Amino acid sequence: MKRFILLLATGFGAGSFPKAPGTAGTVVGLLFYLLLKDLTITAYAVTIFTFLFFAAWVATEAEGYFGKKDPQSVVIDEVAGFLVTMAFVPFSWVNALIGFLLFRLFDIWKPFPCRSIERRAPAGWGVVGDDLMAGIYANGVLQLIWLVGLFPI
Repeated sequence: MKRFILLLATGFGAGSFPKAPGTAGTVVGLLFYLLLKDLTITAYAVTIFTFLFFAAWVATEAEGYFGKKDPQSVVIDEVAGFLVTMAFVPFSWVNALIGFLLFRLFDIWKPFPCRSIERRAPAGWGVVGDDLMAGIYANGVLQLIWLVGLFPI
């Protein structure tokens, strides 16, 4: 079971990249998104909601195995955050690229309350929570870009 948890927590090894493991984890999120993009809005929302709880559980277990809070190699939170970023946004490669860049920006920047969530939420929810907020911020900007019509969808 430990190997399975660590495989999932590290995004199938993406979290082991020596430089920018979070970016590598977001690439895994993009690949997972490509598998889910054709779901109905309801099915996508249920999948994300379920995945957030699953990711928090996996992150909690992984913290125990690694023996530290929010290990850098745990990237299942980036996968979850990117799925939130792309929620209710029409699929296009332009949207996916902009979503990727926006998510990375907010995940690295950690505007309020991302860092507070990361520090105060218990166990795996602290790991996943800041990425959830980064995904919400990125999704909001993507929705605004789409609403204003800055890029063709």
